[in-house]
Amino acid sequence: MQGQDREQELVKIRAKLKELLVSNLNMEGVTPDQIKDDDALFGEGLGLDSLDAVEIVVILQRNFSVEVKDMEKGREIFRSINTLATYVYETQQAKK
Repeated sequence: MQGQDREQELVKIRAKLKELLVSNLNMEGVTPDQIKDDDALFGEGLGLDSLDAVEIVVILQRNFSVEVKDMEKGREIFRSINTLATYVYETQQAKK
């Protein structure tokens, strides 16, 4: 049952992240539905840049009470919606 709960929570987090990215990063012409869970957020994927990365840090703090202090680790975390959602979920679980 625990795996099912984890997956349901990850689905919610991914949906919220997509909405927040679209609304906060001025992604014109992009809807949350168009962002795939495993799309690269930077470079060839969605084309986000380093300023967007800073904004994502703020989004995570403001909406999920999750901090990213190590930007080297941040590269891994910020790879896709999937990696972001997993990081948010695991960080929130560790706080419980």
